[in-house]
Amino acid sequence: MITEHAILPVSPGRESEFEAAFAQARPLISSMPGFLGLELLRSQETPEEYLLLVRWETVEHHTEGFRDSPEYQRWKALLHHFYDPFPRVEHFTEVRS
Repeated sequence: MITEHAILPVSPGRESEFEAAFAQARPLISSMPGFLGLELLRSQETPEEYLLLVRWETVEHHTEGFRDSPEYQRWKALLHHFYDPFPRVEHFTEVRS
């Protein structure tokens, strides 16, 4: 399992509009093969910033499966115009001791 991590910097004053659009976008990603779950968290200190955590079976489920899909094109149309600047996305795996 991998966790996708992105800080989403939403243009100030557009937070409510972003949250409504995200509610529409959520079913698009959750229907994808390899999707295991997601969390969208809002910063208490910087309310225009959100933390998106998405769990996938593999990196490829995200980078190839989702990003190469028609659902991703709809995701982009719903959400990408809110970001300033565009978020950096990274993938993490659990460290086991």
